[in-house]
Amino acid sequence: MSNIPEKEPERQLCFMELLKTIVKDASLQKQRPLTYHVQTFGCQMNFKDSEKLAGVLETIGYVPEESENADILIYNTCTVRENANTKVFGRIGYLGTLKAKNPDMLIAVCGCMMQEEHNVEKIKKSYGFVDLIFGTHNIYMLAELLYEKLNSRKKTLIEIWDGTDRIVEDLPSARKFDFKAGVNIMYGCNNFCTYCIVPYVRGRERSRDPKDIIKEINELVDEGVSEIMLLGQNVNSYGKGLPEPINFAELLRKVCKETKVHRIRFMTPHPKDLSDELIEVMRTEEKLCPHIHLPLQSGSTALLKKMNRHYTKEDYLRLVDRIKAAMPDISLTTDIIVGFPGETDEDFSDTLDVVRYCGFDSAFTFIYSKRNGTPAASYDGQVPDNVVKRRFDELLKVCREVSEPSLMKRVGSTYEVLVEGVDENESGMLTGRLANNLLVHFKGEPDLIGKYLNVRLTECKGFYFLGDLLLDKFLQ
Repeated sequence: MSNIPEKEPERQLCFMELLKTIVKDASLQKQRPLTYHVQTFGCQMNFKDSEKLAGVLETIGYVPEESENADILIYNTCTVRENANTKVFGRIGYLGTLKAKNPDMLIAVCGCMMQEEHNVEKIKKSYGFVDLIFGTHNIYMLAELLYEKLNSRKKTLIEIWDGTDRIVEDLPSARKFDFKAGVNIMYGCNNFCTYCIVPYVRGRERSRDPKDIIKEINELVDEGVSEIMLLGQNVNSYGKGLPEPINFAELLRKVCKETKVHRIRFMTPHPKDLSDELIEVMRTEEKLCPHIHLPLQSGSTALLKKMNRHYTKEDYLRLVDRIKAAMPDISLTTDIIVGFPGETDEDFSDTLDVVRYCGFDSAFTFIYSKRNGTPAASYDGQVPDNVVKRRFDELLKVCREVSEPSLMKRVGSTYEVLVEGVDENESGMLTGRLANNLLVHFKGEPDLIGKYLNVRLTECKGFYFLGDLLLDKFLQ
């Protein structure tokens, strides 16, 4: 088609216009709106990608459907751990029954799993009813790919890129929340931790122009967003390769100065790159939330070297000391892997030492998952399952023990809370988030969602609090 623009995002916007007519005609034929369902597996960046996919589908005329029994269903996948793959393939198998009942249903699978050739081959061989397969690098091309599929006789349309230097934003997005949003500042990762598949499926680091980031945040603020999370596989690497040099600390200063957003978060920094300049920015800029998620992975210097993490146990502890000296009330959280190849009892003991020293408010703990294509998959010394389970249970116990003092000292204090939604487990309760990322549940009406309130913490329930809403102290 000669009249399709080459430039992005104009090209995708053109395909959206073409699809509007197709979707409208199909809706008239079925005498109902066409529906879509996007199911997301994985990290914050995957959820951000899914909001873009949903935005495109809503723009061309689809309406959301809570169940998987929709006219178009998209699985946006994760491949960081083996159980994520297993879960996705289990769900895809179930979709075959839905497709048999509704042959017009379109099924698409995209995201990180699709960047691995063996996963694509498995779908081609065992799940031939899947209509569309695409990867991480061309998520933005959904409209074009959908148009090609609808006008093609191909049973399965596959469009996987090995890599890209493109950054295409400025497309519709259907956000889950009206009051908070994620903003991509960079893509990809250059760290090549030996256990991690991300650099292979997300590609090399690519940073967005700071002017585009500021513009997007200001547009979100105009739409009512008051909290944003800056997203990247390693936000501390932001700015490398841009024509005008800028680092992450400088970007944060610009965002604080040039936007009216109330709260700013970021995810995820790497300990090897977390600078004293960044600590100082966090100490002095009130908009920055007092929370740092600082992945540890292991407390053993020997294992950290095998993991290619580029810091030692002592480096990590010194970094935590500097952070806490600058911000005594900071909330620190972390990621920890148990059972990395070659992990000894002494290595594991080092990890427990770091956990006890740092006093993390919470920790995401994972059992090592072998990922084909990563160096660690071929390492000797795979740890027996019974040993891993014993260590994992002990780690959970220690994490709970060390978090308790940090959390308990907050009981009785009053904090600013952003009300995020209704508590799904108890009627009449709301869920809110403190600036330090901790959760609190308290009595309140749903019309308070999206507002900032003062809540007094009354009880610690592990990794969350119960609290009382101070009705005389509304903040917004």
